[in-house]
Amino acid sequence: MNIILLGPPGAGKGTLSKKILENLNAVQISTGDIFRYNIKNETPLGVKAKGYMDKGELVPDEVTIDLLWDYFDKLEEDDLLVLFDGFPRTLNQAKALDNGMEERNQKIDGVIYFDVDYDTLIKRTTGRRVCPECGATYHIENHPPKVEGICDKCGTQLIHRKDDELETVKNRIDVYNEQTAVLIDYYTKKGILKSINGTQTVDKIFEEFNDKLGELN
Repeated sequence: MNIILLGPPGAGKGTLSKKILENLNAVQISTGDIFRYNIKNETPLGVKAKGYMDKGELVPDEVTIDLLWDYFDKLEEDDLLVLFDGFPRTLNQAKALDNGMEERNQKIDGVIYFDVDYDTLIKRTTGRRVCPECGATYHIENHPPKVEGICDKCGTQLIHRKDDELETVKNRIDVYNEQTAVLIDYYTKKGILKSINGTQTVDKIFEEFNDKLGELN
């Protein structure tokens, strides 16, 4: 199955993805992770993407789509649950994804929309801290490291990413509302959108996700 996780920054898509990967035969396609890998390795794509991400803007479609298909086409197992996390973000991307799926004799089976209020999004995102070395993610209130400011896994100093700073987060949410929220209507009309309460605990969200997955089968 090919499933899209849809929701604004801080909605919990990445957290749910980790839970799914631990419990189901699944793979995550996260454009955010792809871009961060390229940024860390200072590839030409990474440098270009960083300029947009640091301002809270979306990376242009043409930069994103080729990377996505390059990754997708390398998947070999037929029974995988494929999670699209952070893509599509625009109507053009959604249509490009549909066209690419059709070319591969596949389709998007369902869209899981995370319903989360604005204040919760701000609190979750601005409190996030990331390890620049191993990629581990923490939150100063919900999931703090054992030693303040230090990664539990590798001992590296944690960072507050520029795209998690307050003004950038507000801009990211505004961009989402302007460009991505239209996808709710797009997938609702297709009859494949399912909403879940993104303010619950991870275990509750995972339970609800499995229920919605069953409705799509």
